[in-house]
Amino acid sequence: MKEVLNVGLTEAKRKKTAEGLIKLLSNNAVLYLKTHNFHWNVIGPMFQPLHSLFETQYIDLWNANDKIAERVRALGFFVPASYEDFAKLSKIKEAVGNARVESTKMIAELMGDNEIITRLARELLPEIEETEDQVTVDLLSERMEVHEKNAWMLRSFLE
Repeated sequence: MKEVLNVGLTEAKRKKTAEGLIKLLSNNAVLYLKTHNFHWNVIGPMFQPLHSLFETQYIDLWNANDKIAERVRALGFFVPASYEDFAKLSKIKEAVGNARVESTKMIAELMGDNEIITRLARELLPEIEETEDQVTVDLLSERMEVHEKNAWMLRSFLE
């Protein structure tokens, strides 16, 4: 028997929202892996502050993955959950291999990647507001705030 989801949003509105959230999740998941990679592999005189900052950020990204995915499920849709699926939908590119990467390059990449997610959430916001899904609007606002702050903190290492 097919379940009927009745949360006050039409299926079309829920689908539109879920599709946007899956794009957000995909970028978030790739950024999580990249940030964790850089946490493990950072070297040089800024090792300790960057190692700690990257850890704080990847933990937040990990938790956000779950929150975003569970919102998609609450809307009645399944979540793609393979790296291949995420890579296809992500504007953020992974850091491949374990070659030495200068810490300033790591910082610049993560700063730009956080800005990508901020812009994506900002682009999705008016579309989601049209669906009248306040829960997802709040989620997008929260993620914008986090990623703007992350970009600012990373940028401060380069100034």
